[in-house]
Amino acid sequence: MKYIPSTRQRFVSTKYISTRGHDARPEFCDILLGGLAPDGGLYLPESCPRIGRAELDAWRGLSYAGLAFEILSRFIGDIPAADLREICARTYTADVYRHVRASDDPAQITPLRWLEPGKLGLLALSNGPTLAFKDMAMQLLGNLFEYVLEKRGETINILGATSGDTGSAAEYAMRGKARVKVFMLSPHGKMSAFQRAQMYSLADANIFNIAVTGMFDEAQDIVKAVSNDARFKARHRIGAVNSINWARVAAQVVYYFKGYFAATASNDEQVAFCVPSGNFGNICAGHIARRMGLPVARLILATNENDVLDEFFRTGVYRPRRAAETRVTSSPSMDISKASNFERFVYDLVGRDPEKVAGLWAEIDAGRAFDLSRTPYFAHLPEFFGFISGSSTHADRLATIRDVHERHDIIIDPHTADGVKVARQHAGGLPSGVPLLVLETAQPAKFADTIREALGKNPEIPAGLRELETLPQRVDVMAPDVETVKAYIAARA
Repeated sequence: MKYIPSTRQRFVSTKYISTRGHDARPEFCDILLGGLAPDGGLYLPESCPRIGRAELDAWRGLSYAGLAFEILSRFIGDIPAADLREICARTYTADVYRHVRASDDPAQITPLRWLEPGKLGLLALSNGPTLAFKDMAMQLLGNLFEYVLEKRGETINILGATSGDTGSAAEYAMRGKARVKVFMLSPHGKMSAFQRAQMYSLADANIFNIAVTGMFDEAQDIVKAVSNDARFKARHRIGAVNSINWARVAAQVVYYFKGYFAATASNDEQVAFCVPSGNFGNICAGHIARRMGLPVARLILATNENDVLDEFFRTGVYRPRRAAETRVTSSPSMDISKASNFERFVYDLVGRDPEKVAGLWAEIDAGRAFDLSRTPYFAHLPEFFGFISGSSTHADRLATIRDVHERHDIIIDPHTADGVKVARQHAGGLPSGVPLLVLETAQPAKFADTIREALGKNPEIPAGLRELETLPQRVDVMAPDVETVKAYIAARA
């Protein structure tokens, strides 16, 4: 039976709730522009849509854009279906995601490359304009922002923080958009030269780069502090593109479904994913996909030396580190010790109890840890939620990059190497016959120093980006101070 995509509006009254229990129940377009909830919580759908066998059967042959429409329409009730379909079709094209390897099919958008056929594969997510998986969601976010702001006749000032890839992905998605200005904070001197060049070389008048003399967590704390200042936020129309924005997570759900279809022959099979993660946004999307009904056997979280999340999944203790304790590593996009999206998962873990979540994060805000190891929630992590975890070191990254190159003639970036190392560590514990996909984080061109250390040669830089590091750069350096950043925004908003 031929599948005919639906054009009707699916959920005309889809509402969103805060993880901390705020009374308002806004719709998608409101939370798209708003960022954090008024009580400091993160937005989630009031209920998670369930996908059955019929949908899985029907979706298996769809294009990436078609699949994106079907999934996103389950979360978006206030954009007409025809308009949402057009936005997805305009976003997910081979022209936008054009930086494919010679052996990949550009029409796939996220091609699957097997390291061990049927057993271990790489889901290529970094073919977009900034060579990082963040483009998969951010390009959609840019088009959604443009659509909603135009319909409402409004403008917005986006404030974000980046540990490496979010910043450039956001800026490339929003550059030149008439109703949007972007203020992006990054840790001064902590990103790779290529990452800095991608952001700081943009000359668009609506892009403002701020390098704070501290760690990413301090930059992220500033974003949250500004977002929690209701008066300043309203006066200057502050919005968010970090993974606290639900639209980012929803867009990332799509490639879990696409990866599942690519790795399996039928919907009777299961799949496992290994996800390099620092801020918990990427793997949170996998958690949502699993809750929707995608047959995911395991979600394997991989960290670097900043192993706050691995520590939680091993011990039940969530203990964010101070900035001074956060290590600078060769997988810098994961040099994070406060995972902003983790609150969404904990909300589900504690039975969707907003008072419990608010209490736990009050402990975190006071500089203390919390411990769920003696609760029923933690005891059922693998069975109920599918989560296991592992960590990787600089030596592990170098060894993994060398091994993958020698055995498969593929060069992977250091974050993906963290994922491959942890995936191999856990592969033997998976049910027989379940393929394991590592979500590729970025292309190796973004981390030339580490690739040279591992392989003794430079990674190939895609055409059109080879002169990037020679371009003039524009950035303002300042202390990680909330009031200083507010004054900077107020003078330019």
